[in-house]
Amino acid sequence: MEHYETFVAFVVNVLFVTLLGWYLITNLQWYDYKLERVILKHHKPHWHILYFIIPLVAYYTTGKFFTIFFVFAVLPAIIIWYKGLDKKLVLTWRVKRFLILLISLTLFQDIICTLKYGCEIYGVLMPLAFAYIGSTLIEKFLFTMYKKEAKKKLQNMKDLQIICITGSYGKTSIKNFVAQILSRKYNVYATPRSVNTIGGIVADVNNNLREDVEVYVCEAGAREAGDILEITTFLEPQTVVVGRVGEAHIEYFKTLENIIRTKLEIMQSPRLEHAFIHSSVTDEPHEKVTFFGDEIADVKATLDGIDFTMELDGKKLALHTNILGAFQTMNIAVAVRIAKLFGMSDEESVKAVERLEPVEHRLQLIKAGGKIIIDDGYNGNIDGMLEGIRLCSTHEGRKVIVTPGLVESSEELNLKLIDAINEVFDIVIVTGALNAELFEKNLKVATKIMLADKTALTDVLANQTKVGDIILFANDAPNFI
Repeated sequence: MEHYETFVAFVVNVLFVTLLGWYLITNLQWYDYKLERVILKHHKPHWHILYFIIPLVAYYTTGKFFTIFFVFAVLPAIIIWYKGLDKKLVLTWRVKRFLILLISLTLFQDIICTLKYGCEIYGVLMPLAFAYIGSTLIEKFLFTMYKKEAKKKLQNMKDLQIICITGSYGKTSIKNFVAQILSRKYNVYATPRSVNTIGGIVADVNNNLREDVEVYVCEAGAREAGDILEITTFLEPQTVVVGRVGEAHIEYFKTLENIIRTKLEIMQSPRLEHAFIHSSVTDEPHEKVTFFGDEIADVKATLDGIDFTMELDGKKLALHTNILGAFQTMNIAVAVRIAKLFGMSDEESVKAVERLEPVEHRLQLIKAGGKIIIDDGYNGNIDGMLEGIRLCSTHEGRKVIVTPGLVESSEELNLKLIDAINEVFDIVIVTGALNAELFEKNLKVATKIMLADKTALTDVLANQTKVGDIILFANDAPNFI
């Protein structure tokens, strides 16, 4: 009987540590593997109490009864939590290495403890701490090697032109527009999706950048000072773009000035030849800088696309695109300027703009079942969301918006968003708890529906919407936010 109880305690401990490790690495993956962000910047810190601290306290206080608590409380609670996530753990090699190290350390500790000391209780924090520290050191070593390999690859591609794009808003759109336009004349490759960290870019160069590529278009994102500089010194782009800058991620940078300073780190590229900077960022002249954003006029933006003109080297170009959103004119304009820099004629650029494809989940128009859907799920800035609302206001039928509000932003901007929503929409569906209280208090629409998460969203939309409605998905934040 004693051996049986020891075996059960052994198995439960291994499962318990593995479960806590799974919770930890899931949160680390969400927050770019920064432990301080998981602890200090988590949007739902009560999860740490429910799924980590309480189980840990119970482990050290309930003694023999912990097995019962684990089987009937901890295990089902974490399973239910994980099943409800809309952004689950991706089993990358980094995650696998962490879990293998954690399980190995736990087994080693528990076997030694059982054979030598006949332990009634095993350690939990020790294997977690050593697995985190060990895997972090391994990843740093591997990243250094991968980075050197990627740098060597870039250096060997001597004729490769690199365009690097940063800013608070529109990075991915500019990247895609530049890549689409230049691809009419060059062999172009752009970083996929929203890959914009040094780790993602290094992996992209090693795994995806072909040696026959002539132009590499990359975006650079930041959560703290130095992030853009690290990407810039790695890529050494000849052409850089700084798009519009605003209070995105303000909780990390504290001030708008810090954000601007970080974005302008891109100007420190050792091979810089040309820089295109939005006129709202800085007005400081520089021999390599061309300002953009003020050359746009005669904008007509509807659900059918955009017509506008832009001034380019003393000539007025008339442009049309099926892309939605008046704010996209400045993103298209800088792409046209870059095309001019790369030797494309005005006529080639005009035709390329006409053929631009929308960026997925960014004011993407979809018609389904007699309803018009505007998928703006990847847009999380106030200007973009306000433009989505304006476009919906031109629709004659009922208007529905699904949104969690602005994330990593201020209450003032969320109130501005709510005021715009109140002017236009018949039905508002708020997803998530982050801004729920603010929306509940200030929304003044015919129908408002508050959802704790998106698990019931499909059913709600089926019941609340009908043929002829326009539905705007504005900022599809994952439910850990």
